[in-house]
Amino acid sequence: MSKALLQNEVIILDELDRQIIQATQSGLPLVPRPYHHVAEDLGVTVKEVIRRMKAMKDTGIIRRIAAVPNHYALGYKGNGMTVWDVPSELVNDLGHKVGVLDFVSHCYHRPRFLPDWPYNLFAMVHAHNRKEALLLVDTIAELLGKHDRGHDVLFSKQILKKTGMRLL
Repeated sequence: MSKALLQNEVIILDELDRQIIQATQSGLPLVPRPYHHVAEDLGVTVKEVIRRMKAMKDTGIIRRIAAVPNHYALGYKGNGMTVWDVPSELVNDLGHKVGVLDFVSHCYHRPRFLPDWPYNLFAMVHAHNRKEALLLVDTIAELLGKHDRGHDVLFSKQILKKTGMRLL
């Protein structure tokens, strides 16, 4: 048995939970029926794999199950993290408005580090090139209006490996 600590609550992982995590932590198999593949490899039913993954997601052991595209391979080479200084009391509402834009892959609130870093709203913008990205940044600035107290764009130079913690 393994133990996981989740917000001061200990959650016990049995050996099968651990095996499911290890089998999927680098991504689901790229086959037509990935859950069937995992179940077959582990010698259990598909229903059991899905039930356990749902339970682990519900408890927060697994944060999400989602596709992570390689934007560069799809032709999006003007990718930039936009950072915004917006009023703290509006950051959640403004973040929701920015986060639903189709060219924003993720948007979140982060703490400021004054005086050097006044930004508290981050939004990843994907475009085919930097010129297009800057036009999209202008769209966000228009949406934020008077609440945009300053912003910047941190352009990506390469795709970074997006991974979380790994079980050995």
